[in-house]
Amino acid sequence: MAVDPYLLRELLSAVILFFITRYFIASLVRRSTRTLPPGPKGWPVVGALPLLGSMPHVTLAKLAQKYGPVMHLKMGTCDMVVASTPDAARAFLKTLDLNFSNRPPNAGATHLAYNSQDMVFADYGPRWKLLRKLSNLHMLGGKALEDWTQVRAVELGHMVRAMCESSRKGEPVVVPEMLTYAMANMIGQVILSRRVFVTKGSESNEFKDMVVELMTSAGIFNIGDFIPSIAWMDLQGIEGEMKKLHKRWDALLTKMMQEHAETAPQRKGKPDFLDVIMANTDNSEAEKLSLTNVKALLLNLFTAGTDTSSSVIEWALAEMMKNPSILNKAHEEMDKVIGRDRRLEESDIPKLAYLQAICKETFRKHPSTPLNLPRVSTQACEINGYYIPKDTRLSVNIWAIGRDPQVWENPLDFTPERFLSGKNAKIDPRGNDFELIPFGAGRRICAGTRMGIVLVEYILGTLVHSFEWMIPNGTELNMDDTFGLALQKAVPLSAMVRPRLTPTAYLS
Repeated sequence: MAVDPYLLRELLSAVILFFITRYFIASLVRRSTRTLPPGPKGWPVVGALPLLGSMPHVTLAKLAQKYGPVMHLKMGTCDMVVASTPDAARAFLKTLDLNFSNRPPNAGATHLAYNSQDMVFADYGPRWKLLRKLSNLHMLGGKALEDWTQVRAVELGHMVRAMCESSRKGEPVVVPEMLTYAMANMIGQVILSRRVFVTKGSESNEFKDMVVELMTSAGIFNIGDFIPSIAWMDLQGIEGEMKKLHKRWDALLTKMMQEHAETAPQRKGKPDFLDVIMANTDNSEAEKLSLTNVKALLLNLFTAGTDTSSSVIEWALAEMMKNPSILNKAHEEMDKVIGRDRRLEESDIPKLAYLQAICKETFRKHPSTPLNLPRVSTQACEINGYYIPKDTRLSVNIWAIGRDPQVWENPLDFTPERFLSGKNAKIDPRGNDFELIPFGAGRRICAGTRMGIVLVEYILGTLVHSFEWMIPNGTELNMDDTFGLALQKAVPLSAMVRPRLTPTAYLS
């Protein structure tokens, strides 16, 4: 029986049309179920960018109260999600950690971090793993930190004696300048086998200014990052300033490396961190480090290693000066455990529960990084029933989590006692308890988490144990902050100090 060609063509067309229609409808159904998380509509073209203002961490916290713990914002041409509660942070940084292990492209990574050749902004892959491994083994890990215990003690000795001299002269101590000077020298001893600054003065103050400028500029929401087609216009002038700052940093790092190379014979058999890193530029393994990688890593260590810990210590001292009863209680604990005949030692810290509680309370209320460094989704995913597209930027509002009244009782109060008993007693800031994640969590948790905690506890403990702290006459204690990658005090803390130990305790 012959088949009518016309009928056959019609049947085939109908079948094809059926499957096309079915696929199209199914696609529409899938799209309709792909609901983005709630969030503000924003403006045409620029999206929610104008809504953020000068204090994005505060604005995003307020928006989260309206739109929920997982919030979507259209930022220019980019999608961004913000996690604002411990559960939301856990979902992104633990459950979906691998999918959010990369950084989105941004001007800071390009112009400051040698085009993402560093550890902070590098893609999650072999080079990042090598940089992280070397840093942990030789500087940031537990064994490495033990190896340079004496370096920290010596540099703190220099600092407390300088503070005694300021006290004798009746001069106030500018806390962030003092801390940056001491911490840069600690890091310099480990990386370069020498103090970076022999005397405190214009050179160390310029270094502090460069660190603050880098942290501030890298934290700004740059329009060009979210609307790449107009990035060349540099509407905010940010990229131009970044390029100038990069030249200053590159000149400083180049000088450090040249001077270090000239003294290589003196370190024969006793390699420092830079010697170890440089050895990995010549190895025969598949993954090698370039000189640019080395410079970029040094930039990470000198900036994040000084500024983040310094800001936490400064905030802790300011809170104790504002609440003298807390300072007195810390003194009482230290006098009982240590006495006044010697300086605090790192081995004393496990016995100082109240000091550790003060540090945790500062991490909670004044996290050094208010918004975690942005991550970006490798693939589309779902969270809490919401659809998260591929290439969506993730921001975890660590500042908001620390001030969430659903998590913390009276969150605006500075109350170290909250960590001494009850449900918060075992909370730890190392990235496993999402109520307190000042260093982030997951694969991209801050590489210097362990070092940061050691520096904050030891330096803050030494400063509290060694001195009485007072607000200079005729001044007021300003507790305002200013936004950046690190949460700086808007007005640097200036204080009068008075030694409280026996004179011989300051000689070591």
